[in-house]
Amino acid sequence: MQFALLISALVAAVPALATDFVWFSGASCTGFVIGRSPGVNPGICVFLANGGSAKSINYPGVPNHVNFFASGGAHDICSNASTIITGGGSGCATAPDG
Repeated sequence: MQFALLISALVAAVPALATDFVWFSGASCTGFVIGRSPGVNPGICVFLANGGSAKSINYPGVPNHVNFFASGGAHDICSNASTIITGGGSGCATAPDG
């Protein structure tokens, strides 16, 4: 399975903070870098152009949480329920097998 992603909206009292995402070909943010999404603001759906997808995504300094959506099908381009929801902070999300 591969990912597209959405940064969820922040609580109104928190200023809007942009973050950068790095998309990887392998699990656990390994392999080659497929793309970068710099300065992503809360509430914006981000996906790779030309139908691209990634196995994992690095998310640094997310204030609240990130919703990750499986690429393709009913969940494509941040549609319907997310596959993974992270907490705030930094980390790497890997798409489930499938």
